[in-house]
Amino acid sequence: MEQHPDVEYDGRPQRRLVIVVRADPVICGHATEARGLAEVALTRGFDDVRIVTWPIEALQAAGLPLKPLDELLPYSEGITVERPAPVGDYRVPTGRHLLGLAGRLFELFTDGVPTVCMSMYLTPHANAVVEALRSVRASGLDADVTTIAEAVGSDITNVVRSCIADGALGAAASLFTTYLAHDRCVAVSAYTRDLILESAVQVDLACGTRFADEVAARVQISYPAIDAAAYTNLDPSAVDDALAARGLTRDGYVLFLSRVAAAKGADDLIAAYRASRASQTHRLVIAGNGPAHAETRAIAGDDPNILFLTDVTDEEKPLLMNGCAAYALPSKPRPEFVETFGIALAEKMLAGGGPVITTRTGGIPEAVGDTAIEVPHSDPAALAAAIDRALAMGPDERAAAAERARDYAMRFDRAAVFDNLFTGLLDDPAGLPVDAHVTIS
Repeated sequence: MEQHPDVEYDGRPQRRLVIVVRADPVICGHATEARGLAEVALTRGFDDVRIVTWPIEALQAAGLPLKPLDELLPYSEGITVERPAPVGDYRVPTGRHLLGLAGRLFELFTDGVPTVCMSMYLTPHANAVVEALRSVRASGLDADVTTIAEAVGSDITNVVRSCIADGALGAAASLFTTYLAHDRCVAVSAYTRDLILESAVQVDLACGTRFADEVAARVQISYPAIDAAAYTNLDPSAVDDALAARGLTRDGYVLFLSRVAAAKGADDLIAAYRASRASQTHRLVIAGNGPAHAETRAIAGDDPNILFLTDVTDEEKPLLMNGCAAYALPSKPRPEFVETFGIALAEKMLAGGGPVITTRTGGIPEAVGDTAIEVPHSDPAALAAAIDRALAMGPDERAAAAERARDYAMRFDRAAVFDNLFTGLLDDPAGLPVDAHVTIS
């Protein structure tokens, strides 16, 4: 479980990493990424790593899809999860948690420990970082802090684009100001970077600002960090045991394992499965939770061949991926969300097992390269044909496809991503191997 008490040290920490993120138990790829970067930081010279996130009750109240609280993987010693309490009472209806985050960051920034602070999602995490630093400087205090802001697709599709569509241009400009106030600005894919630049151009045209030139010059790509070791070299007996506990057999099911949201395409997958030959020979497993879960269950009805799992743990996830006959994530673009990378796809490629079936939506091509079976989005007929094609693959073809997919996905291993991301940020490079200093694409 989480380490809530402060970690004890033989004196003052020498280097600290703070990650501000929606962390576990939220079902989100960036919660996984934050864990991965935190773990690697302990091997790269950081002796104090903090994940600063939200109280459990706030996550529950927000209606976010959450993992089972009693089955979260522990963090390594040296990683502390902090959940600052909201500040103020009922007379402060909004901003209480944000003030709590900013206040705790102020304390961490001003205790004399050189710090790198990374925020994932611009709203509201980057806002908390910028506000904390503004307060530090306005107070006349010293702070050795380097900041990184990672923008994800929903920062643009759900925030900036909505602002532009609604004419709330000041809010969009404010977000870009916050983003560009950081020392290093990164995007989770080239697709996301293009979205950011496109939106910056629109804001500039409407407001007379000059964000686009700075975005083009400064925003780099840093792909999500995945713990590859958790998905490779799986024990076959552990896979079989996990499947048996769910009433499943190896290669006996088609798997969807992701957040269950409209943009993920589980509705299309159910229609495709029923139209495919697989419905006569294999089960369909929908693993995950999210805002479209009830609707997806309603579409499935009482079909005994469709199994819904909402309590899959981080330990069980790679086992289910490895044991499936095929994995399908038929993501499709929606106004509120576009798949800007596809972390679950890369995780599945690392885990082995049956082939990946997906679309070319958003940043998915960057996640899968040329290793997946691709179909047009929102096309159940093409998806049904792809499922049948995947299940018709012979053992040798399937094994070769799995090996090629894993080789491609290894580029997203958390150690490689960390070393790319932190290149040039550390005054004392002793904690980083010399050969780790490579250029971010």
